[in-house]
Amino acid sequence: MQVRPPAVAGRFYPADREELRGLVDRLLGEVRGRGRGRGRPVLPAAVVAPHAGYQYSGAVAATAYARLPDAVSRVVLLGPAHFWPLDGMAVPTVDAFATPLGDVRVDDDARTAAAALPAVAVDDRPHDGEHSLETQLPFLQRVLGAVPAVLPVLVGRTQPESVAALLTATLAADDALAVVSTDLSHYLDERSAHQRDRRTADAVLACDAGALEPDDACGYHPLRGLLHHAAEHRLTVELLRLATSADSGAGRARVVGYGAFLLHRAAGGRSS
Repeated sequence: MQVRPPAVAGRFYPADREELRGLVDRLLGEVRGRGRGRGRPVLPAAVVAPHAGYQYSGAVAATAYARLPDAVSRVVLLGPAHFWPLDGMAVPTVDAFATPLGDVRVDDDARTAAAALPAVAVDDRPHDGEHSLETQLPFLQRVLGAVPAVLPVLVGRTQPESVAALLTATLAADDALAVVSTDLSHYLDERSAHQRDRRTADAVLACDAGALEPDDACGYHPLRGLLHHAAEHRLTVELLRLATSADSGAGRARVVGYGAFLLHRAAGGRSS
């Protein structure tokens, strides 16, 4: 079995298994302790969560993951390719992604469906060293327990219609979940970041892919695709939290913005 090893363990999150487990459980527990996640959770159609080091964005990501139930059949995980000049989308050839908490199997059926689309390539190179997808996996592992198969998709320069087509092709089941990994504004002063991120949040809440600009989010392309999909399927969006790196003790002159959102299906099930 081919396994992609962790690329950012020990940098973005702890490399030690027990330390990582304890950190993620604490972040999730703090959200639930404030009332989020109480009662029986209902599976959303999609999650948007940040992917910076856990000391900066982990608490924001936890606000979304704490709202997930433990019954999910498939996760389609999309994020930006930070280090590879990618046109279109790339799914890996490997059988699993590893984290210190164990291996997460790649969904071969979903990969086959995705690879049949013209904008998708099967290519491991964009995944080498990439953190945007990997940082989501420990949260999924701790929330879902027995993590279902995951389709990791890196999204480069891609039309939102192509990303939406991938989501439609791979999210047929009611208990499937899309996760888009993205941070928001980068390296603005704190006040400017708050203004920019509020505008971005308003576009997400309106499912308005056309209102987003490239500098609004490093995951601009996957996020636009999710919003196009949401508009097609009449999903509604819930904003859970906006924050910046300054909220976690970093400097205020150059901050990174983070947001957590849930996307919900219409009452009564899936929308077509």
